[in-house]
Amino acid sequence: MKRFFEGTLCGFLNGFFGSGGGVLAVPVLEKEGCEPNEAHASSVALIFVLSLVTALFYGFSGNLDFAGAWKYIPYGIAGALCGSFFLKKINSVLLKRIFGGVIIAAAVRILFI
Repeated sequence: MKRFFEGTLCGFLNGFFGSGGGVLAVPVLEKEGCEPNEAHASSVALIFVLSLVTALFYGFSGNLDFAGAWKYIPYGIAGALCGSFFLKKINSVLLKRIFGGVIIAAAVRILFI
């Protein structure tokens, strides 16, 4: 039942906000026993599927700007490759601190900017 709730919440956050499921998935996966680096990588796989479903739904409902999205895809791919490369090399304690800092920065931006 716990996995049902956590998985549903990850999917809801991703569908409602367009992001956020990974923020919840990482600590959930760590509680399940994944190392931080594995939790981040596994979260990406989970969010890939959730994002695909969400994008299809947004597309079919007319809420997706395909032309606008396609402009960023090559740069997003380049960033994903760089991030994946560095994930293998970074210490798990430093990774947790960076992840926490990014979450705090995003929260401040959303709340105050």
